[in-house]
Amino acid sequence: MLDDRAKLLLKTLVERYIDEGQPVGSRTLSRASGLDLSPATIRNVMADLEELGLIVSPHTSAGRIPTAKGYRLFVDTMLTVQREHITSPQLAPEPPQKVIANAAQMLSNLSQFVGVVMAPRRTSVFRQIEFLRLSQQRYLVIIVSPDGDVQNRVIVSETDFTQSQLTEAANYLNAHYAGMAIEMVRERLRTEVESLQGEIAALMRAAVNVSSEALHEAQEEVVFAGESKLLAVSEFSRDMGNLRRAFELFEQKTQILRLLDVSSQAQGVRIFIGGESQVVPFEDLSVVSAPYEVDGQVVGTLGVIGPTRMPYDKMIQIVDITSRMVSNALSHQR
Repeated sequence: MLDDRAKLLLKTLVERYIDEGQPVGSRTLSRASGLDLSPATIRNVMADLEELGLIVSPHTSAGRIPTAKGYRLFVDTMLTVQREHITSPQLAPEPPQKVIANAAQMLSNLSQFVGVVMAPRRTSVFRQIEFLRLSQQRYLVIIVSPDGDVQNRVIVSETDFTQSQLTEAANYLNAHYAGMAIEMVRERLRTEVESLQGEIAALMRAAVNVSSEALHEAQEEVVFAGESKLLAVSEFSRDMGNLRRAFELFEQKTQILRLLDVSSQAQGVRIFIGGESQVVPFEDLSVVSAPYEVDGQVVGTLGVIGPTRMPYDKMIQIVDITSRMVSNALSHQR
């Protein structure tokens, strides 16, 4: 356990490093902490903190910087979030894709880091299906989900249907199956459409199959904004290897989706610090995230991705405010 003096020195060191980005020496700590201690005493405390794995001396510098373990202790036990006024535009109740894109951009603009939003989890239920004839034997399937999200898919049929036949098929599906899960519709179509022409039945089955694919693909969507802002962060601008790993992370998306999914299972804001686990794959990145809701049900997660040397108190406020705004916009959109 750290005594109060060691805690104050660690807190001061982390805050100075976040603010200035330079290793913090004992003389700076002595002035900034307000403690009446000799440089030798402070050096002894810093040596103890280093032995505990909370700080480290980079290269040959006389100063110290926090480790992932040091950041974690700071965030969990020393961080005080001073509520400050953050000016942000409102998110209008618009279609989900637009709300999500606007939220990611807002997170990036407010934080000056990368904004990320996991699209709402959707049930595989359709509200309406329509067909549009594109050309001979090529048709556009338009799938509208209960929350108004629209997915389009093109299907090719061996039969050339007229637009009136396509309308008849769409009307049948909407009248008998709207509001059902796609999987249930697929099962029922196997036994319930013998009364229709065989070609129309085949068209319906193809439409249901692509609808299922479209709705499931949409569940894994994650939107990023502001990736280029990492170029202004010294940890990345001076180390192209770090920058390349970050962009690979954004491109692959799998690890970010896994992290956001973990975050959605907890209440409130969560902080993931690079280097402390495999959740964030390398040391110089941290993620501040929070779930958002639609009509009281958690449906997705959003957050800010930036350097471990980020002002966590401000990021917590930005993420918390944005999650509330997204929840409000999507709930009212319905």
